[in-house]
Amino acid sequence: MQQTGTKTIWQVIMASSAGTLIEWYDFYIFGSLSAIISEKFFPPSNPELAYIATLATFAVGFIVRPFGAIVFGRLGDLVGRKYTFLLTLLIMGGSTFAIGLIPSYDTIGVLAPMLVLILRLLQGLALGGEYGGAATYVAEHSPNHRRGYYTSFIQTTATLGLFVSLAVILITRSVMTPADFNNYGWRVPFLLSVLLVIMSYYIRIRLQESPLFIQMKKEGKTSANPIKESFGNKENLKLVLIALFGAAMGQGVVWYTGQFYALSFLQKTMNIEFVQSNIIIALALLLGTPLFIYFGSLSDRIGRKKIMLAGMLIAALAYYPIYKAMDTIGDVKQKTKLTELYKIESNQSKNDAGQFVQHTTKVHTYSDGSVLRISEGKPELTVNNTRMAMLVFLIFVQVVFVTMVYAPIAAFLVEMFPTRIRYTSMSLPYHIGNGVFGGLLPTISTILVTKTGNHLAGLIYPIAVAVICFAIGLVYIKDNKGADL
Repeated sequence: MQQTGTKTIWQVIMASSAGTLIEWYDFYIFGSLSAIISEKFFPPSNPELAYIATLATFAVGFIVRPFGAIVFGRLGDLVGRKYTFLLTLLIMGGSTFAIGLIPSYDTIGVLAPMLVLILRLLQGLALGGEYGGAATYVAEHSPNHRRGYYTSFIQTTATLGLFVSLAVILITRSVMTPADFNNYGWRVPFLLSVLLVIMSYYIRIRLQESPLFIQMKKEGKTSANPIKESFGNKENLKLVLIALFGAAMGQGVVWYTGQFYALSFLQKTMNIEFVQSNIIIALALLLGTPLFIYFGSLSDRIGRKKIMLAGMLIAALAYYPIYKAMDTIGDVKQKTKLTELYKIESNQSKNDAGQFVQHTTKVHTYSDGSVLRISEGKPELTVNNTRMAMLVFLIFVQVVFVTMVYAPIAAFLVEMFPTRIRYTSMSLPYHIGNGVFGGLLPTISTILVTKTGNHLAGLIYPIAVAVICFAIGLVYIKDNKGADL
């Protein structure tokens, strides 16, 4: 393949990563603020149903990602990688900014959730076209023996995007009262995204097209119908299915369990206080992110398959004991048994209509310094530093699994498919694996918990999918590390 100079490859990585990070940031603010969004945009009569509806709306953005992969993948294989992911960036940024402007359910009624749903659909379509373009673009600039290493920087952007979204939310929350944040401050992270998008667009517009694509176009070898070649050709369709059920499906559930399900478990099951739960996730992500680079580089030496499948299997075996340990640390059972030991706190805050409302909070301080507050029937636990460190460690272990399955997958998918249909072919299995199997995880797990009454029942889904994917990948995946593109 055509080699790219060291200076050029780092420019390519920085520009591609910056845009992809911002798109993930845009996509994940919704998930990070799902508890508040359920209160603002859905009917208040049934909070549990409103939260499930919010998760379902969040999941819709994932479900439509495969359609975005087909639409923008085709465009990327016909027109070029660069202009396609410029378009996806603008669609994503505009949709995110618009979510921050939507009036609440109290103001415009059912129109609020309808508008949110439409904008989530646009976000999902845009993200469906973004990742494949960025990964393909970087891979086609990389030397064969360093492809896993260079593409692993793209892999960090999803986790870093979540990390940045949490950081922006925490900073916004820290500069205003909880009541102000709940009333209007939650909109700030959505509105800020427009500045990040403009900056990223400026960086990306200056990039050159992929050298492999330019050469192929010059020789007249681009595909006339990438969709037909990708999915109408029996041999290529077989590769697409192996990529999906032997790699991307398991990678998707491991990714979302280690980050989004972990956050949901902290907030909704363990009732850990909002700021503290986000700090726990952010610290675990910060500690784990360098491992994306490590496992990406390792895959250049020992192959992609071994690392990805090992991550799936270890995750499936470890999830139940990890979440059982988290459950114990949170001391969930004690939350309803200490009512006689509470002291009472009272304060006022403004509601959405600007009226002052009196709030009464029951407060119990544990002997180890952890504090439980119950306001309007909702428990909120702030754990002590020791328990917090234990939770950070347990989620960090899950992030290790994430880095194992996710770091090599861009190079793995790129190496499976020919240049003329690569954008389309690799994007679809990746986004079905992540968008459908991974994106539905919070919703399916929440429904399992609700139906069974067992707050660990949500783990059944990711464990089952990871085991099935491991078995299929073990039999059918062939490692093509370092192959010519």
